[in-house]
Amino acid sequence: MIRFAIPLLAAAAMAPGAQAAEVQIASQGPVVELTVNEIVHRAPDVAQIGAGVSTRAPTAKAAVQMNAEAMDKLIAQLRKLGIERRDIQTSNFNLNPNYNYNRETGEQTFAGYNVNNQVNVKLRDLKRAGEVLDALVGAGANNIYGPNFMLEDDVEAKAEARRSAFKSGRTMAEDYAKMAGYSGVRLLEISESFQSYGPRPEAMVKMASDAGSDQATPIEPGEVGTGVTITVKYEMTR
Repeated sequence: MIRFAIPLLAAAAMAPGAQAAEVQIASQGPVVELTVNEIVHRAPDVAQIGAGVSTRAPTAKAAVQMNAEAMDKLIAQLRKLGIERRDIQTSNFNLNPNYNYNRETGEQTFAGYNVNNQVNVKLRDLKRAGEVLDALVGAGANNIYGPNFMLEDDVEAKAEARRSAFKSGRTMAEDYAKMAGYSGVRLLEISESFQSYGPRPEAMVKMASDAGSDQATPIEPGEVGTGVTITVKYEMTR
């Protein structure tokens, strides 16, 4: 949460390393505190796709080597698609022993090692989302998550949500003041926080009905939301 004081307050000079103390604002009239949330929807500008490979081998060394070869092929395919290295980031790697469980005897038998390697891919050209997904499968990916659509450049959307939330908060405070027999309000304090919201329900991934078809997997990015929540305190004035 971001908290800041409006210009009604004067900050005292502090020595280096000193911490600022919270300043209490004195009020003559009743104080109304409101929490207002506003969400602005925009078309997403980036998508994140998780793609990885799971491999199994009798020894840990063989499982890791097999996985490394498969991931090299996967990353090479991403680079071939024009995805920059800065947009490819390893998100998970794990090596675990694998056991087969016998329900009748309750015994476990060692069956080798499993290796899972996962990368997060940031896709900036959303029109190619289906193409990228299909290419990842073709390159050997057997774990795929997403796409998760986001609004990376959300400055304008946040500003719009902030203006709307502030306007709504003041209007509500003025309404409360009038109902209480006061003529106006004076702003005392504001705090705000941000939230990001996923696609609206109509945004979805539509998988091709024929797995052997040359048609790319259809992807619908829909819209994503950026929200601002503000808490405002107003003094009721005569």
